[in-house]
Amino acid sequence: MGVRSIDLQVDVTEAAGLGEPAHVALTVTVPDDSRSIGIGSAAEDPVVCFAKPGAGYSRGYYTTDLPGPGPGHGAQADWHTERGWIFVSVDHLGVGGSSLHGPDALGFGPVAAASEAAEADVLQKLAAGTLIEGLGKVEHPVKIGIGQSMGGCLTVAQQGRFHNYDGVGVLGYGVLGTLPPTAPGTPDLALPWMPRNAAAAEAVVTNAPALAAAAGAGVGPGTDAMAWGFHFDDIDRAVVARDMEDYPARKGELPPWASATIPSPLVLWCVAPGAVLAEAAAITAPVLVAMGERDVLVDPRGEVRAYASSPSVDLYVCPRMAHMHNFAGTREEFWARIETWAGWVRALRDARAAGA
Repeated sequence: MGVRSIDLQVDVTEAAGLGEPAHVALTVTVPDDSRSIGIGSAAEDPVVCFAKPGAGYSRGYYTTDLPGPGPGHGAQADWHTERGWIFVSVDHLGVGGSSLHGPDALGFGPVAAASEAAEADVLQKLAAGTLIEGLGKVEHPVKIGIGQSMGGCLTVAQQGRFHNYDGVGVLGYGVLGTLPPTAPGTPDLALPWMPRNAAAAEAVVTNAPALAAAAGAGVGPGTDAMAWGFHFDDIDRAVVARDMEDYPARKGELPPWASATIPSPLVLWCVAPGAVLAEAAAITAPVLVAMGERDVLVDPRGEVRAYASSPSVDLYVCPRMAHMHNFAGTREEFWARIETWAGWVRALRDARAAGA
C-alpha cells in the first residue's frame, strides 16, 4: 500500500496568545487508497495519530526513514499509515518549521494551546473531507497523541489541560524523572533542574552540586557519554556522530530529522522531576509508557503512579533500543506495540460510548 503526505502551516496566533503571529507546522500522511483507512476496524473510525518530537529533533524524526541496523524499515509515519492510520507529525512552537519566539515566551501553556489548536484544525478538515483530495470524510477517528522525550512531556501537558486524545503514548520520557544514562563505569550525567516557569535570565537551578560534580568529571550534554544513552551499540558510529556531534546545534549541518532550535528554557523545565506531574495525574485516558532498554526514565516502573486518574497504564520496554527509538534495529517491534495498544484505546473508547 502506498502513502502520500502533505505539509501544512496552521495559524495559531490567537490560541498561543503571544502577542505576535504564530504558526504550527505539520506533516499529514495518509494511505493512497482511502478504502484502506481503518484496517482491522470499522472503516469510518481510523486512528488519527498526532506525534511530537524530542528536543533537538523535528517532525522529520517521524517522517524520515532513519538510518539504523538491518534492512530498511521506512519512516514511522509511513509504517502506521500503511496499516490504515492517518499520521500527523507536529513541530512544537519554536521547533523545526513552526514559528520561532523568544525563549521565555514559550511556556507549557502557549506551546500546548498552539498544538491543540493546530490539531483541532486538522481534525475539522478531516471531518469535512477537505484536508486531502480524495480522502473523504473522517468524522469519528480514534485520536491518539504520542511524543518522544520532550515531545512526551508536551503530550502529557497538552492532554492534562485539554483532554483531546482518546489515549496518549509517552515514549522515552519519565514524569517522575528523566536523565540520559551513561556507560557502566563512567561518571553520571547531570542536567540542570530549572523550576517550572522560571525565566532563563533568572538562572535558577536546584541541583547545582550534581551539575558541578558532572562538570568536574567532564560529563555534559553533547558528549560521548550522552550518546551512549541515545543510541544502542549496534548503531553505526557514523550515524551516531551525525546525530550527536555538537548536539543539539550539530554545527549547523542539520540532518532531516533534526531541528536547529529548541524552545529553551521549556526543555529544561521538562527534565526537572515532576514538571508535569499535575497534568499527568489529571489524564483520564489510557496511557502507554514505552521505552528502550537503555533509556532516560529514572524510575520506569514507578511511572504508573504518575497517571493517578488513568484507567489503564501500560509499560513496555523494547530490547536492543536506546533513547532514540526510531534509529534502533528493533523499531518495528516498538511501533507494533504502539499499534496494539491503540487497538485497546479503540476498544475502551467504544465501550465507554456504548455505556454512556
